[in-house]
Amino acid sequence: MFDRTFKLTDVKLGPEITAMRLSEILDEDNVLPDLKATDKKGILEELAETVVNHEPSVDKNALVKILLERERLGSTGIGDGVAIPHGKFHSVKQPIVSFGRSRKGLDFESMDGEPAHLFFLLVAPEDSASLHLKALARIAKILKNSAFRKILLEAESREEIYRTIIQNDEDF
Repeated sequence: MFDRTFKLTDVKLGPEITAMRLSEILDEDNVLPDLKATDKKGILEELAETVVNHEPSVDKNALVKILLERERLGSTGIGDGVAIPHGKFHSVKQPIVSFGRSRKGLDFESMDGEPAHLFFLLVAPEDSASLHLKALARIAKILKNSAFRKILLEAESREEIYRTIIQNDEDF
């Protein structure tokens, strides 16, 4: 069996990644500045709720089940306080991202053993392997920047978090 986990430093991007912008797949309403959950399943449920609000055809329980199945393959906690849970869902027509922040942090079984504070959930269409990977790589790329992660942790509002994400993404 092979290890399907990766670290922020493992991501190598080609020029084609620059075409995708987070502003195309992340709405401000999908930003949760204060996650309440205290465990992995709870985080996934909170983040999935924003996807359901954005795309009502998505069944929240089915989505959480898919995300938990993906987590069983290997944690999407990639270290440096970051987790990028992701999965494919049949009724999603284009990628959707939600973002959540846990100021306290929680054990997400991250590769470095440290608590995760910043969560980007990516849900992509079932038939979109290339698009799914490009979106994951784009998210991982912006999260390599430790100053960016610090700003996200310290932001005061949903609006400030969203603006920070979009502005940082445009700088790449």
